[in-house]
Amino acid sequence: MSRNNGQIILHELRLNDSECILEPLSLPESPGGVAAVEESPSVPCIFCEECSPRAEQDQLLKHMIIEHKLVIADVKLVADFRRYILYWKKRFTEQPITDFCSVIRTNSEAPIEEQDNYFLLCDVLPEDRLLREQLQQKRLREILEQQQRERNDTSFHSICMFCDKEFTGNRSVLFNHMARDHAFNVGLPDNIVNCNEFLAALQKKLDNLQCLYCERTFRDKNTLKDHMRKKQHRRINAKNTEYDRFYIINYLEFGKSWEEVQSEDDRELLDNVEEDWSDWEEHPVCAVCLFCEKQADTTEKLCLHMKEAHGFDLLKIKTEHGLKFYQQVKLVNFIRREIHQCRCYNCKEMFQCIIFLPMKMIHSYVHCQTVKMN
Repeated sequence: MSRNNGQIILHELRLNDSECILEPLSLPESPGGVAAVEESPSVPCIFCEECSPRAEQDQLLKHMIIEHKLVIADVKLVADFRRYILYWKKRFTEQPITDFCSVIRTNSEAPIEEQDNYFLLCDVLPEDRLLREQLQQKRLREILEQQQRERNDTSFHSICMFCDKEFTGNRSVLFNHMARDHAFNVGLPDNIVNCNEFLAALQKKLDNLQCLYCERTFRDKNTLKDHMRKKQHRRINAKNTEYDRFYIINYLEFGKSWEEVQSEDDRELLDNVEEDWSDWEEHPVCAVCLFCEKQADTTEKLCLHMKEAHGFDLLKIKTEHGLKFYQQVKLVNFIRREIHQCRCYNCKEMFQCIIFLPMKMIHSYVHCQTVKMN
């Protein structure tokens, strides 16, 4: 709506107080039934025969503003745009538009012939508010049913987008694999809906050599892979609303995004900080040996154990090589990864079972005492 020639002034608000807006709403259906409505590829104008594809609803909104001077408020919060339009198309044939819409006069300081009246349809009107809520509830029911079908589906089949490993059965197997083996975490599988579409959207970005987090485009796959690994961009961009339709939290409350729902939960936690935590039982944090399942409550005890049981003197290595904190972390992570893969961290010899690797190290001085530092 143009504001170039003056300030938009709310001229009058006329809401019909007749009983019709308090009656139960019936959502419009095409002659072919509900399925025909949902499968229709286009959305009609409220006032004329103009139609636009569902994916181009902005074109229809622009048409209604320019040609019919109708503005629909907060249209992004309408759960089912087509049903919403069909409902008001029917209602506007039954009663004048001014019974439902606020009238906004533009260019109010100009001569009368240069002034324009626009009509604002919004949820200030109880009937519009109720319609939006019903559409939201209907969509939530449908999305929960879809989620339940995906949870129970055992015919799922997909390939990991990072290692080309094939997965069948339940979708959670693939998501857990990506989180555990590739550190790519998109949240709990049970919080995701329309799983196949979600995976296809992620795969499309990778095929286009686009980082899933910062969404920059790279020249080849190896460059993209190195970027995501070094920058720790092994997650999706939470600010990208393209992903909102794949998470249940975005369907739970009318007119609220996941950020608003989460911030409310955070505020509740802050409001309850004075609750009694006297029954909280704190469990001691234990460090685990690099070579066996031995645990100790202090790093000193664990270092002594590794030196005596496995001939591995971490403190000596730290002193000889002048390792700083970050370098020590890299060393520990490197050794843990090699041991997990049943491979000697020094000579790279592979073992059939992880239990044979520490035994070799204990009986071979070169395996225990020598660590190649980059």
